[in-house]
Amino acid sequence: MSESDLPLAPESGWNSLYLAGDWTDVGGREPLSVENPYTREEVATIPAGTEDDVDAAYQAAAAAQEAWAQQPPQARAGAVNAAIEFVGDHREEIAELLAVEAGSAQVKCEAELQTARGMMQQAASYPFRMDGQHMDSITPGKENVAERVPVGVVGVISPWNFPLHLSMRAVAPAIAAGNAVVLKPASNTPITGGLLLARIFEEAGVPEGVLSVVPGRGSEIGDAVADHEVPRVLAFTGSTEIGQRVAQKAASNCALPALELGGNNVHVVTEHADLDRAVDGGIFGSFLHQGQACISINRHLVHENVADEYADALADRAASLPTGDPTDEDTIIGPIIDESQRDQILDYVERSVDEGATVAAGGDHDGLVVEPTVLVDADNDMAAAENEHFGPIAPVIPYSSDEEAIELANDTIHGLSGSVHSEDLGQARAIADGIDTGMIHINDQPINDEPHVPFGGMKQSGMGRYNGEQILDEMTTTKWVSVQHEPREYPF
Repeated sequence: MSESDLPLAPESGWNSLYLAGDWTDVGGREPLSVENPYTREEVATIPAGTEDDVDAAYQAAAAAQEAWAQQPPQARAGAVNAAIEFVGDHREEIAELLAVEAGSAQVKCEAELQTARGMMQQAASYPFRMDGQHMDSITPGKENVAERVPVGVVGVISPWNFPLHLSMRAVAPAIAAGNAVVLKPASNTPITGGLLLARIFEEAGVPEGVLSVVPGRGSEIGDAVADHEVPRVLAFTGSTEIGQRVAQKAASNCALPALELGGNNVHVVTEHADLDRAVDGGIFGSFLHQGQACISINRHLVHENVADEYADALADRAASLPTGDPTDEDTIIGPIIDESQRDQILDYVERSVDEGATVAAGGDHDGLVVEPTVLVDADNDMAAAENEHFGPIAPVIPYSSDEEAIELANDTIHGLSGSVHSEDLGQARAIADGIDTGMIHINDQPINDEPHVPFGGMKQSGMGRYNGEQILDEMTTTKWVSVQHEPREYPF
């Protein structure tokens, strides 16, 4: 299949995988059905990649990488800039793909496209930032240089919730730094998380083999991607449980695991908060993309003096959010990605009610559309609070002191993001400093991602950082080159 045969529109097919520059159809592979999470209609049938496909992709990447790394920086930067231009030219088509494949409402599509392009713009600068260091030597006549060089081949396993963004933040920096990439997108979103990137970088002129995309079920080819001997870095975004398995597989081959894992993020609202601002942040941080974000608000910790007022306002706002078809420009709350995720979310709500919580808004569903749900009379040990619910649920948990807020916030294995609201910035900063999390935002909400700012978590929320200089560090390694300019005297 030629590139001209593969338009971007959802109805255009997307019935191939992308191996070393070739669009490969199903052949003898099992078909992977991709369904619209709102209508449950089939969007496409994708070939499910096999372990042999993974191996072929890695071998092609290893064969292509050295020549790509030897390209001058302006060539690699030019390819990324061409990819940025392609995304800009096809913005509406990409947004439609995100809506029908990932259930993304318009506001989420816009946010994802903006962030993905920002990651690409940052990556386009990396070929010119791969500087080295000249160092004096303890040996007379010796010159020491520490060079920054590509790691070689990077494996990427990306999730379904923000598929374009969370694939692009690893793929674009890796390619810009002179690496080759094998990408396995989530089986729910193999187009926007994988094949779309193949098309983007193919159109941008990236040579064959530098990027391959192997869709497939994680249960069938995930270990093959993580456990292969070729990649030197394995970038994974997903659950903590699976991330730990990926890290073990990668480390067995001395590959660096770059992990962004689960979160149980708090939105702390103090008695000195501007409640209108806190509710605004609480609504956005809980309900953007139906709460299907690792950095969304999982728990609202609210001072007992303002908890009732805050909960009432949050419930009123939640009940007013438009739900339904994500292709409708007025929709804010679209569908959950699939039945399994929906059922788990509803189970957390039901169990929390059994444990004593009260539903102040929502609690019901229509197909895969779960109503934005506010739970009051909640505590930290309830199912919707102690688990990463990954849905449109907002448990409101009262607390009595700053110390208790910090203790409750830290009562989790996770440490990804969070937010604190107070007009007393000293109080807000003290609480923020006390919470063990990789990212925290004062008088805002946790869903923030800027392409030049380090992104990542503490504890079991991951290893390493994305964005800026930090992701460039992960996609490169340091090589010491010395030159002995004068004859050296040895002791024997």
